[in-house]
Amino acid sequence: MTELADLSAVDLVEGYRGRRISPVEVIEAVIRRADAWEPRLNALWAYDPEGARAAARESEARWVKGEPLGAIDGVPVTIKENIATKGTPIPLGCAAVELVPATADAPPSARTREAGGVIIAKTTMPDYGMLSSGLSSFHKLARNPWDLSANPGGSSAGAAAAAAAGYGPLHIGTDIGGSIRLPAGWCGLVGLKPSAGRLPIDPPFIGRAAGPMTRCVADTALYMSVLSKPDRRDTMALPYEELDWLDLERPVAGLKIGLWMEAGFGQPVGDETAAAVRQAAAVLADAGATIVPIRPFLTPTMIEGLDRFWRARGYEDVSRLTPEQQARILPYIFDWIVTAKEFSGRDVYTGFAQIEAMRNAIHGALEGVDFLISPTAPEPSYPAEWASPFNDPQRPFEHIAFTVSANMGGQPAVSINCGYAGNGLPIGLQIIGQRFDDMGVLRLAHAFEAIRPQQRPWPRLSE
Repeated sequence: MTELADLSAVDLVEGYRGRRISPVEVIEAVIRRADAWEPRLNALWAYDPEGARAAARESEARWVKGEPLGAIDGVPVTIKENIATKGTPIPLGCAAVELVPATADAPPSARTREAGGVIIAKTTMPDYGMLSSGLSSFHKLARNPWDLSANPGGSSAGAAAAAAAGYGPLHIGTDIGGSIRLPAGWCGLVGLKPSAGRLPIDPPFIGRAAGPMTRCVADTALYMSVLSKPDRRDTMALPYEELDWLDLERPVAGLKIGLWMEAGFGQPVGDETAAAVRQAAAVLADAGATIVPIRPFLTPTMIEGLDRFWRARGYEDVSRLTPEQQARILPYIFDWIVTAKEFSGRDVYTGFAQIEAMRNAIHGALEGVDFLISPTAPEPSYPAEWASPFNDPQRPFEHIAFTVSANMGGQPAVSINCGYAGNGLPIGLQIIGQRFDDMGVLRLAHAFEAIRPQQRPWPRLSE
C-alpha cells in the first residue's frame, strides 16, 4: 500500500473529496518523512511543521464542508527559497545576504496559498542560484536521495531532493539555464520550465522561469493550473490563457520529433546517457512518432558570451558588498564572478547579444518538427561536494548545453526520467516544444511516461 507521503497530488485531492483521507493525516506523514530524511538530505530552509499542521486543519475543515479553496487544497508543497513567502527571509543560498523578511508572497507563493496548498518549508539552493549543485555558503550541503554521495543538482537543489525523498507531491523551483530540469533529471523527477511568461514570477528577468518539480506529469499539470493564474507584477508575463491543464491524453502517432544528441558545445554525452535517450526515441518511434536527427545548432561563442554577461551581472551585485560580505560568498562563485571586474562595455554587450543568437538557433532547430528530445544533462550526477560536474569555476557551463537554449528562446521544456546509470542514478530525457506549446510538451511527457521502461522504486531511507 502506498504511504500517504508518497501519494500524488491528484490522488490526494480525490481522497480528500471522497473523505477517504484527511489533509491532517497527510501532513503528519510528510512531516515524519522530512524529519527522518533531513539530517542527511538538508533540503529544507524555514521548515515550519507547526504552521503546516495549522494549515492542514483549516483545509480539513473546508473539505468537511465541501468548500475547498482551490485545486490543491490540503496538498503539501515546498517552495524554493528565492521565491518570496511573506515574513520569511530570502538568503539566496548565500551567507553574504542580509536576512530581511519578505513583505509579500511572490506570485507562485500567492497562487499556492489561494488554492489551499499547505507550504511545509522553503527549499535550499546554492549561492545566488548560480550552480547546478547543492553546495552553498549558507545552507548545509544538500544531497541526492538516490545516493547520498551524489549531487541533487541545482540550483533547485533542495526542491529536487525533497521531491525524490517524498516530502509530499508538489515542489516548485526556478530555472534560468536548467535549474529545474537538471536537478529533476538527476533525481528522476518531472521538472517543467514553462514558456517564458506563462507562469508569473517576481522579479522577472530574461530567461528566468519558475515551474513545478513532481514525481509524475499529472501532478505537474495540476500545479500549473494553479501557478499559471495571472499576476500584474510580472511585466514579462504572457496574456492569461485558460488552458485545460489536465487534458493530457494525446496520441504520439503522427508526431515528428527531432533527436538532438550533440549540442554544439560543452561536455560530451556519455555512453549510458546516450543509450537511455536513444532507447526513449525508439519507444516513441514504436508508438508511431517519426524520429529525425538534429544537427548541433549551438556554438562555443554563444555560451562564452552568455557566460560573460552572467559574470558581469553577478559582479555588478557583488561589487556593492563590503569586503567582509564578499568573503562569505562561496569561493567557487566569487572566483567566477570577480573575473568580470576588467570587462569592457563591448565585452558585456557582445555577451548579451548571444542571447539573441541562441534564441534564433533553437527557433531554427524546431522548424519542421513538433518537438525536440535530448539528454537533460550529458552525464548522470556527480560528487555531492562539487560545485559543478567539472568543479572548475572557469568551466562552469559545460553541462547546461542541452537546457540553456530553451531559456533564451522561451520554449517550454520538461525533463522526465528515461533510465538509470549502472550506479543506479537516474537519467533525464528533455522534451522541448514550440514556443507557447506547454500543453504539447506535457502531453508528450505524459504519453512517454506510460510507455517508458519500468521505473525503479523511489529512494527509501536506510537505517
